[in-house]
Amino acid sequence: MTVFTDTLTLTGRMMKHMTRSVDTIMTVVLMPIMLMLAFIYIFGGAMTIPPETYKGFIVPAILLFTVASGVGYTAFRLNTDVQNGIFERFHSMPIAKSAILNSHVMTSVTFNFISAMIVLFSSILIGFRPKADGLEWLMAIILLLVATYALSWIAVLFGLIAKNNETAIAFSYLLIGLLFISSGFVPTETLPKVLRGFADHQPMTPIINSLRSLLTEGQMPSEIWVALAWSIGTIVIFQVLSIYVYRKKLR
Repeated sequence: MTVFTDTLTLTGRMMKHMTRSVDTIMTVVLMPIMLMLAFIYIFGGAMTIPPETYKGFIVPAILLFTVASGVGYTAFRLNTDVQNGIFERFHSMPIAKSAILNSHVMTSVTFNFISAMIVLFSSILIGFRPKADGLEWLMAIILLLVATYALSWIAVLFGLIAKNNETAIAFSYLLIGLLFISSGFVPTETLPKVLRGFADHQPMTPIINSLRSLLTEGQMPSEIWVALAWSIGTIVIFQVLSIYVYRKKLR
């Protein structure tokens, strides 16, 4: 119970920091909404996909964009704790050492999931009409949570190894780059041959396709298992690496 209670306590501490940061809220919540509006109402007219259909088409990519932007701040705040000696202070206290990393991950998952739900609600306000039933909503939420958990562990590793705050947050631009070279904003069939091969076989595409099928089409996708496999594999790899780096810092 000590690990659980310590994780909750530290998560509460960091959630206060996140919700009081205007810069974080602007970047993680308002920027994805502005991007969604820009793609629909500015660039949408140039797409071969009808505008009403395009709203649902890009919503999954915008949700992942929200998470990718948010986990950058997870890395930033973890690195700040490392640079400011907060880790050493926690290590001298009678708390579970694993709760320190766990709380950063739980804060990331909670804050970014709430942000994604705000963005999803905003898409409904501008005309997106999900066709998902109860089971499909549940699967979409589970997939989004697992993907957020996976990206949060990537953030933890970069937050631990980065030399400064700016370097820690920079990795999130790589995640955003993957989103733009995926099926998120245009069908991969429209991409050049080399880019299409990459887009079809990188992790963001099956996650986006699965969310699109669940929410927009109201269908259970076969690709969801590929999406979950990518996410779970990422969790395992980056959790192991993060714990290894963390233990080295404890010495």
